[in-house]
Amino acid sequence: MIKVAIAGGTGYTAGELIRLLINHPEVEIVAVLSSSMAGEFVWSVHRDLIGDTTLKFVSNLESEKGKIEPDVLFLTLGHGLSKSYLKEIGICANCKIVDLGNDFRLDPIYNNEEFVYGLCELNKLAVKQAKYVANPGCFATSILLALLPLAAKGFLNNEIHIHAITGSTGAGKSVSGTSHFSYRDSNISVYKPFSHQHLGEIKKVLLQASGNSALPQINFIPMRGDFTRGIFASLYTAGGSKNSLEEMVNLYKEYYLDSPFVKISDSAISMKEVVNTNKALLHIESHNGYWHITSVIDNLLKGASGQAVQNMNLMFGLEEFCGLKLKGSAF
Repeated sequence: MIKVAIAGGTGYTAGELIRLLINHPEVEIVAVLSSSMAGEFVWSVHRDLIGDTTLKFVSNLESEKGKIEPDVLFLTLGHGLSKSYLKEIGICANCKIVDLGNDFRLDPIYNNEEFVYGLCELNKLAVKQAKYVANPGCFATSILLALLPLAAKGFLNNEIHIHAITGSTGAGKSVSGTSHFSYRDSNISVYKPFSHQHLGEIKKVLLQASGNSALPQINFIPMRGDFTRGIFASLYTAGGSKNSLEEMVNLYKEYYLDSPFVKISDSAISMKEVVNTNKALLHIESHNGYWHITSVIDNLLKGASGQAVQNMNLMFGLEEFCGLKLKGSAF
């Protein structure tokens, strides 16, 4: 059994991670870390786990039986906190790390080792050999999966336009004016236009995938939706007259042939088809010389905790989909 510790155990991504891992056939959770909730039952915070676990939060990796030594540590902390936390917590030298924050996505070196960018559909072999993995951001995941086949073929030569809408859980558990029910309900709003923090990793990965030294302008407009979970991304770029639609659909299907969670739909897609799953659904159309791609994921699963488990599976030589065969609810 893989011994797992989870740091920052009270947030949404931690709750989803615990839900997945207590049902994972190859995992034993040995510690759920939270300084503020130490000694309390995990289900007292994550109420959907009532009756499913008797785990309690702990403040550190010490126990009555001695030092807790996990095989892998998941970091589900606030962005920018992972580096300082690792210095404080003290993990054994052979412990693997999956960081769900943004500390190592652009600056991957830690302890003279490199965090592999954990987009399995691009870096599967590297993830299998990795000690440390930086889990991608949720918007970055949905957008990159939509664009990677075009980047790999050298088809990203014109401006890229993206509108993507996310659920309120994407803002984290801390309440703010724009995550409050009274603001979100029956409401949609734009935030961080052209400046979202995921743009850096999107550009970095597309450069890697395309082998180019420069990219066209990426115009990204993120939006807040009046729902709790999911991302719906709509992207378009010029170039739709160079290849037939059939050729482009086949390009996507071939690119993701060995990716168990990415599916190409021949008909239009909607977000509810992927909520509560680790799937990414893509749909490609051609309109007046433009390629239009829609991409949908669950921001807490394929955009966070599900993808983290997918990375763990690869790091420990398990089947990629182990513990992740989840059924969505499209009705």
